[in-house]
Parts: sequence; structure tokens; C-alpha cells
Amino acid sequence: MTRFAFAGRCSTEDLQDPETSRNWQLTRARALIEPAGGTIVSEYFDAGHSRALPWKRRPQAAALLKALRDPHRGFDAVVIGEPQRTFYGNQFGNTFPLFVHFGVPLWVPEVGGAIDPDNEAHDLVMSVFGGMSKGERNRIKIRVRTAMASQARIEGRYLGGRPPYGYRLAFAGRHPNPAKAANGKHLRRLEPDPDTALVVVRIFTDYLRGKGLYAIAEGLTHDGIPCPSAHDRARNRHRDGHAWSKGAVRAILANPRYTGHQVWNKQRKDEVLLDIDDVTLGHRTKLAWNAPDQWIWSAQPVHEPLISKDTFTRAQAKRQARSTHQYLERKPRPSAHGYALRGLIRCAICDRRMQGTFNNGKPHYRCRYTAEYAKNAAMDHPLTVYVREEVILPELDKWIATTFAPGRLTATLHAMHQTQSSAVPVTTATAAARRTITECNRRITQYRAALDAGADPQLATEWINQTQSEKAAAQQDLLAATAVEPDILTADQIRSMVTELGAMTDRLLAAAPERKRPIYEDFGLTLTLDMQKRVATVESQPSQACTYDLCPRGDLNPHAR
Repeated sequence: MTRFAFAGRCSTEDLQDPETSRNWQLTRARALIEPAGGTIVSEYFDAGHSRALPWKRRPQAAALLKALRDPHRGFDAVVIGEPQRTFYGNQFGNTFPLFVHFGVPLWVPEVGGAIDPDNEAHDLVMSVFGGMSKGERNRIKIRVRTAMASQARIEGRYLGGRPPYGYRLAFAGRHPNPAKAANGKHLRRLEPDPDTALVVVRIFTDYLRGKGLYAIAEGLTHDGIPCPSAHDRARNRHRDGHAWSKGAVRAILANPRYTGHQVWNKQRKDEVLLDIDDVTLGHRTKLAWNAPDQWIWSAQPVHEPLISKDTFTRAQAKRQARSTHQYLERKPRPSAHGYALRGLIRCAICDRRMQGTFNNGKPHYRCRYTAEYAKNAAMDHPLTVYVREEVILPELDKWIATTFAPGRLTATLHAMHQTQSSAVPVTTATAAARRTITECNRRITQYRAALDAGADPQLATEWINQTQSEKAAAQQDLLAATAVEPDILTADQIRSMVTELGAMTDRLLAAAPERKRPIYEDFGLTLTLDMQKRVATVESQPSQACTYDLCPRGDLNPHAR
């Protein structure tokens, strides 16, 4: 009897049911191997991961590649139920050599058994399926983008996303797709928010009267008007919401939807290589702003405007004149200086990264929170928090040399292990997201009961859809919070890491300040500076694995600040 490992993948849960997708792929795999006396003893199934991701970046696929190296792996061969779901582009050519190297046969239904590495027809078939998979994904992208462009330009349809500050969502009729309409989905449109619409009008009026961005932000904060993140705390829990910022005012001034037109395609998703020296690592998706001439405007106004199109045009002309004037006056100032703690030191008051700056020939770090955010009573932040690098580095190096010295190895090991054990169970963000999901489930059950009891179907459906939107946002928060939680390291792993880092201490003490930053990163250092107490708190979280940070939802929506 041949023991098989099953490998598969499905798209995100919004597009597919992972269990259904797994079942039909598993059925195809069993139909292939069972007549030959094979049985599946282990599974490696990725749910919610794009096919464009290479195997080493999909959790289960990466685990399978790791298992291939283990002579006690527990299986003799690997079977794939649907190669078009598993391989994309040239992924087969980059992955199959590993199966050949470790002597593990790879079975697929399309060749009727194991792939023969010396058979050109087998290689051609698998390459064709990889190309078909890539072509299918590209065709879907083209169809979706073309349809959305037509819906925005011709129908003026609201295409989703959070409503801009100053508007709220309103019912706009049944969904034109009968299946979606039967499931309670309906169209939405923007309508003025009575609490914030006049604030948008005030911002445009003040700007055209000559006020600057900071002056507008300061006036709004002084008058006690909540900033966008304070107005909508449910979607902006990652922001403090204490005061208006120049970025929030700038984003409102640049938003054309206040003219009553639906505008789409202001942003695009670019696929950028993770490593230009290793293209097999694939791409990462990066949001970028499109030029205004690429925006898709609805032919006619489709919701109530807050400002006239002439007002918006004059505001953009003024913004363009100011940006051109500033560009002519200020020349680019590329920094030739090195900062040992760039990106590693934060301000204890506002928790923002401190900026590196050179002053009197020496590197400094500063936090200018009040240069971006208006002054407010909730946060007593000085105009500038300032510290010299030469004040911190000697004490920091002394701490590292002491903490990672051979004589302190056991104590450091124990402290790191205890910190992991106590920190991992539940984070604040994770707990908050789970509470929100539980509350949303309770409310949905309550609304459905009201609907069964004879409540207005339209009103109850709107309640349910709104709650489901909140639940989806909380699920995204939970995914982001759990995705960045570090793996628990064993005592042996920590011992190995500390030993290696301890050997770097001599290099650290001998290195020039501008060359120390990579060493500090290896130690996983983060510093929090409290200038009021004149204390710097240092944390060290060295890691053996590389991670990719997730951008918090809303960072590319500065109007939500």
C-alpha cells in the first residue's frame, strides 16, 4: 500500500466554500490513487491563499516542501486533485525539481498517475495548466475591472468601500442580480450625514478663503468637532482619534465624490517583486494612487452633492498651485547620513516612530506630532521631542553586552521564554475583534427573529447587512492580529539564537555607529523614549523567521484619520 499526502488549495472564503472545494479535490485525488492501492495519510490544504503566491509563501504548501526533506515524513508520494488550483504560471517548473531531488513521486489526474520527470509530454501538460491558471486569473481581473468601470461611468453605482467622511450609506433598491436579491442583498447609495456633512462644507470654505491645512485642523479641533477616526471608532480602532490632522483635511479636499458624482479607479493594485534577485518568491500587492485623468467619473451626479463642481475645481487648482510653489522653493535633500536607530525608536507619548535628523554635525531623533496633528487637551505633547543619538547608543550597547553575555545566557533564556508564554495567548486587538464578532452574531440572530415575528423586511434586512459589514471588518482585524503573532520558540531554538547573538556582541562594540543598525535589527530591538521621565525602554525580540507586515486597514484611506 502506497501512502500519499494530499495537496490542494482554494481561494478566499468570500469566493468559495473551503470545505466544498477541499472535498471535490480530495475526491478526484482518491479516484486516482485508490485503484492503485494508495491511501491518503496526511493533508496539506491552503484555504484563502491566492494561487499567485509561490508554494514557499503558502503555509500548507510550505509545510509540504519542508516535509519532503524529512526522511521520516510518513508518506511515500504526493497527490494533487486539481493542478490548475495548485500551480500558477511557472510554479510547477520551480517546484517539481524538489520532488525529483527527494525521490517523492507527484501524482495528478491529468497524466493518469505519477509525473515522469523524463517525459516531455508530462512536462508540457503541467506547464499548460500553469499557463491556463494564470490566464484564468488575468481574464477574471479584466472582466471585473471592465464591469466596475461601466457600472461607475454609466450607472453611477456605489461600488462598495467605506463611505467618505460627510456621507453615510442609504438603501438604493433591490440588487439587479436576482440570486443576490433573493439573499437579501440590495444596492446602496451615499446620502449626507447630518453630523458631518457641514464639516466638509466648512473645510472647503475655509480653504478657499485662504486658511492652510494645519489652521483648518486646529480650528476644527478647537471647536470640539470629532476627527474622522473619532467619529467612526468602530472602523478606526487603530487610531487615537484625539485631533484633526493635516492629512485628514488634505484627503477631504482631494475627494471628488463630494461633488455628487461617483468616482472610481482612484487607486490601483500593483504586483511588486518581493526580491528582484529571486523572482521565485513572487509578488506582493501594493496599492498606488492613479493620476486624476485615469479616474472614472459617473456621467451624471448620482447622490446629493455637498459642494459644487466649481468649488472642487477651484480647490484643486489652489492645491496644485501651492504644491508647485513648494516644489520650486524646496530642493530635494537626500540624506547621506546613517542613523543607527532609524525606524527602531518611538515616542512614548504618541507611539509614533521618531524621525532621524542631523543637527550640529551629529545625528538626532525627533518627534513632531504637533506638526501634523492639531494641539488638543487629550494629548499633552511638546512641540518637539528631541534626543541625541550619542546619548542612547553607549547605554544601549552596554545593555546588550550585559544581557547577551555568556554568563547571563541562562537568565536571558528564561526571561525570553517566560515573555513568550505570557504574551502569546490573547492580544488586545484579538480580544476586541472576537468580542465584536460575538456581538454581531447575537444581533444578527435577534434581527432574524424580529423578521420572523413580522418586522419590516426592508428595515430588518438593512440592519442585518450593516451588522454583517461590521462582522466582516472585525474578522479582517482578527486575521491581521493573529497573522502577526509570532511563533512560540522552543528553549533549544532560543538558546541557539542567543548564542549566535551573543557572538555578535564583540562586532557591535567595535562597529562604527552608522554601521550598527543591521546588528540592532538582528537583535530585534525596539526602543520607546519617554523624555518627560528621561527613560528609554528597550525590548529585544530576535526572530529566526522572516515575516511580512500587514498594513492596518485604513492606512491607505487618509480621510479616516
